[in-house]
Amino acid sequence: MLNLLEKCELCPRRCGINRLNGEIGFCRSGKDVKLARADLHFWEEPCISGSNGSGTVFFSNCNLNCVFCQNHCISQDNLGKEVSIERLSEIFLNLQKKGANNINLVTPTHYIPQIIEALKLSKKVGLNIPILYNTNGYDSVDALRALDGLIDVYLPDLKYFNNKYSVKYSKAPEYFQNATKAIDEMIRQVGFPKFDENGIIQKGVIIRHLMLPGLLFDSKKVIDYIYATYGESAYISIMNQYTPMHKAYEYPEINKKLSDSHYDSLINYALNLGIKNGFIQESGTNSEDFVPDFISLKGI
Repeated sequence: MLNLLEKCELCPRRCGINRLNGEIGFCRSGKDVKLARADLHFWEEPCISGSNGSGTVFFSNCNLNCVFCQNHCISQDNLGKEVSIERLSEIFLNLQKKGANNINLVTPTHYIPQIIEALKLSKKVGLNIPILYNTNGYDSVDALRALDGLIDVYLPDLKYFNNKYSVKYSKAPEYFQNATKAIDEMIRQVGFPKFDENGIIQKGVIIRHLMLPGLLFDSKKVIDYIYATYGESAYISIMNQYTPMHKAYEYPEINKKLSDSHYDSLINYALNLGIKNGFIQESGTNSEDFVPDFISLKGI
């Protein structure tokens, strides 16, 4: 599986570089996995975190370059620690021992081959909780197919409808076209959402959309597409937690917090469409207080 790194095409950028020989592409990732945090996390959707917490593993680096990224210190500033595949496997098992509802792989796209090997190792010795693939949505369908049978729950973003925004704010050409193809593959793999007796998701897809200031029309187009295309086969999570961070100050139109009235307008729009399977956020989540502590490299 690691041979996929010899000509890396794990995401739509298809850099084609040999990561095994030390070449570095857009995501700045090499042959070794780099992690920033591994711990129980209680700030995901209720069906993910529950009362026990989600076993989140935050991977360093990213195949996007979002100007507003709240995790920019690990996604773009190289914070993290390199670990072996064997150590990654141990981390999964340690989170299960802590009582995690699931293993939550956060920004995993650029490490798919290593993750596959680590999951195989840990499953051989008792890893049996759901595996959640928590992604920005800019995934390659071919790479996702390599995960078929290993991932139980997909949690993709669908950030933008209009290409001009995905290029301007995330340096991601044809984001919508690639992300929707990826979501099609995710739903093909895991099917309709299924929950246990405690309401914790065991199988399925939850599509996240983070609303940005001034992009109400674009957000409505995203919601339109999700509901018209997937209906009840996927849940929608509409988030209001946008906080202007990193380089947002260079873009005056998004260098501000999201308007409560705009968020309420989008929620009402979704309800009027007939959407029932979804999650919304209360006010007060748009704060730097909700950004995890990465400096300590906890659990790595």
